[in-house]
Amino acid sequence: MGELDSRLRGNDSDKAPRMTAADLVADMRTFLALTLVIGGAGAFVTGRAMALTWRSQWLGVAYMLPLACAVRFLHYALFQEPTTVPQAILCFAILALAALGGFAVARRSQMIRQYPWIGAQEREL
Repeated sequence: MGELDSRLRGNDSDKAPRMTAADLVADMRTFLALTLVIGGAGAFVTGRAMALTWRSQWLGVAYMLPLACAVRFLHYALFQEPTTVPQAILCFAILALAALGGFAVARRSQMIRQYPWIGAQEREL
């Protein structure tokens, strides 16, 4: 009965601890350098390559799984940062967004070049 009373009163001692940003990013400098700059650049050009060869954007997202594993391995090998599942998911999500961005930029320029009337309104402005 006491356990039920503590839940009704809102006692949070039974709940699991919440994840903070410090749990996801061990060192902000290495995260920025490896994940965002190096991994993001690789993901962007991968997405761009998928668009330039007229492949599906989801294939580019699928290619981010091994790239995310490689980036997390570099975090471990170079800076002895352990990898947790939430960190790997965050890395994959960032790389997938970068790949989709590269795909969108390249596909937009392809479509405007292929079909000139698509971008005619923007060029008139």
